[in-house]
Amino acid sequence: MDKTSIEQLEAIKNHLRQTSTNENKSIEQIRQEMSVNAALFPKHSDVHIQQATIEHLRAEWITSVNLDPDHDNKLILYFHGGGFIAGTSEFYRDLCTRIAKTSGVKVLIVEYRLAPEHPYPAANDDCLTSYRWLLKNGYSAHDIVLGGDSVGASLVLMTLISLRDHAEELPAGAFLLSPHTDLVHLDGESYFSRAGLDPTGSLEGNKKILEAYLGDNNKTSGIMILSPLRRNLDGLPPLLIQVGDHEVLLSDSLRFTEKAKSAGVDITLEVWDNMWSVFQMLAYMLPEANHAIANIGQFVRTKLN
Repeated sequence: MDKTSIEQLEAIKNHLRQTSTNENKSIEQIRQEMSVNAALFPKHSDVHIQQATIEHLRAEWITSVNLDPDHDNKLILYFHGGGFIAGTSEFYRDLCTRIAKTSGVKVLIVEYRLAPEHPYPAANDDCLTSYRWLLKNGYSAHDIVLGGDSVGASLVLMTLISLRDHAEELPAGAFLLSPHTDLVHLDGESYFSRAGLDPTGSLEGNKKILEAYLGDNNKTSGIMILSPLRRNLDGLPPLLIQVGDHEVLLSDSLRFTEKAKSAGVDITLEVWDNMWSVFQMLAYMLPEANHAIANIGQFVRTKLN
């Protein structure tokens, strides 16, 4: 497998340290920068992009022009990251296009409502709504794989747990890129051991994510859904986790994997050396990211065959 040189990785990380920290930025500034950066990603001529509306939510279909007609009923439902306060289909279009191509199925990106305008449980409710909408509109649970990154991956886990708790049919599987598996306690060892290595994440940053999403709901008993790590994991579908060895969320993935295995969940954990949170976003320049996305495609094809 091709690898990025240590020198190149350090240059990328230094750039991310300078440009990706949001600690002193307003929410509007964060959203505006994401909009500007979305235009810088590579454009793909071999996919169809179609806007959609799911109940009250904006969404986007990404379909490869080479999609096998027999796979038209199979899809990935994708929940984006962005700390609950940002994230758009445009920003995630490049990543999801690559996932669509390598998996051989179409991808539906959902723009759930954002905090602080829409605090907890708005995003959780919207993710459940989007999955249920698919089932109401002719898709079968066994033809759906959920996917997400960062808090989007957390929303995937929370959606799965909520569906199971309501005895609803679960999807065929889910992939999680750098998930927060405990947004309540924030007590992973890697918050400290990886603090100097992670160019984009920090304990303080994740505290702000929780504060932004909870708003005035911080005493609501139901917020323990924000800690999948502390929930019963019995009965969840097959899972794939990808996490970087240099990110502060490493412990969230390690601990969750062990607990899921103990609960009998079919779970695969990939820890990527020298990588940071959601490094897959840089697939246009990182061989490691392309390899990781290829692994996602293989996972999806296996679950939807």
